[in-house]
Amino acid sequence: MKSIKSSRGRCTRRWFQAGSLVIVLFIGIQFYRFASALAGGAIPTVERPPGVEAFLPISALVSLKYYLFTGIINQIHPSGLVLFLIICLTALLFKRGFCSWICPVGLASEILARLHGAIFNHRLGLPKWLDRVFCSIKYAILGVFVWTIFLKMPLASVKGFMESPYNILADIKMLGFFTHISPLALGGITTLTVLSVVIQHFWCRYLCPYGALLGIIGFVSLGRIRRNPAVCTGCGKCERACPSMIAIREKESINSLGCSTCMGCVSVCPEDQAIGFSLFFGTMPVKHAGVALTLAALFSMGIGAARFQGHWQNRITNQEYLQLMNPQKGAAGHRRDAVIDPQKLERMGQMMKQMRSDGNAK
Repeated sequence: MKSIKSSRGRCTRRWFQAGSLVIVLFIGIQFYRFASALAGGAIPTVERPPGVEAFLPISALVSLKYYLFTGIINQIHPSGLVLFLIICLTALLFKRGFCSWICPVGLASEILARLHGAIFNHRLGLPKWLDRVFCSIKYAILGVFVWTIFLKMPLASVKGFMESPYNILADIKMLGFFTHISPLALGGITTLTVLSVVIQHFWCRYLCPYGALLGIIGFVSLGRIRRNPAVCTGCGKCERACPSMIAIREKESINSLGCSTCMGCVSVCPEDQAIGFSLFFGTMPVKHAGVALTLAALFSMGIGAARFQGHWQNRITNQEYLQLMNPQKGAAGHRRDAVIDPQKLERMGQMMKQMRSDGNAK
């Protein structure tokens, strides 16, 4: 019976991950059609999917600073800020649960980890001291972003950045990164893929600043994995199943920054009531299905509230997009070039550096 329940729990998370991936792919395909029409000099016949802004975390951080200082949600990428806040909210309940239940990169990391298990007889990893050093990298990257945006960047530069063509076209530039990928970028992605096969969850464990942020927020999470020493036999199956390599047997309450509430430790435990996830200091046990339903409810209610208040769709018209994509020929132009000219990117980048310099001078 324990084995059947564990299998159901694992299937629940797998199906939830698969459903999230389908949504991401649908958004990606629709956005590709939208951007491709603009690149061809035509007004898109499909609506731009706001969900694509979930992949603009830096823009969301800039929008967050502007909102905190002015109380205004910018209308360039409003859904990016909405999704960012929802994801942060999930960390207050399920720690880094977004990473193991929703994030497509997290899913890819798990698939590569399975490949690792198929190739190697035992889990390979870095020495403990080097592992700790590498684990700090993602927090350093996050710190650079926070320091640059929240401490270094003046409010005038924040507003200028949000309204700049560089930020308006950030989602289209992101698409162009993959559709017109450079040899250097392809080499970097290939290297990360190989490293993630050799060392499980390499990107998530060492480099992802988003995961670092959720881990920090999750430190004060209302939910966490708890172990009952009176029932635990110390078999170690939970630790071997943990992707974050947490020393579970040494703790009764798992409050590690690396815990992603994947429930892998719960699924493999052979003893009833030995380990489980619960909210509010252990007073509310939550199974796999409960995590899935709560995550779905948080996103549904958050997006629904944003739609109702007019903070989901951006205010950029298709004609404005077309003019920004084809500035030399205006909205009526019909150039058929790449999604965005690299020279335009360079000029936009120089403009943003100048704006930040002017702001610092003031």
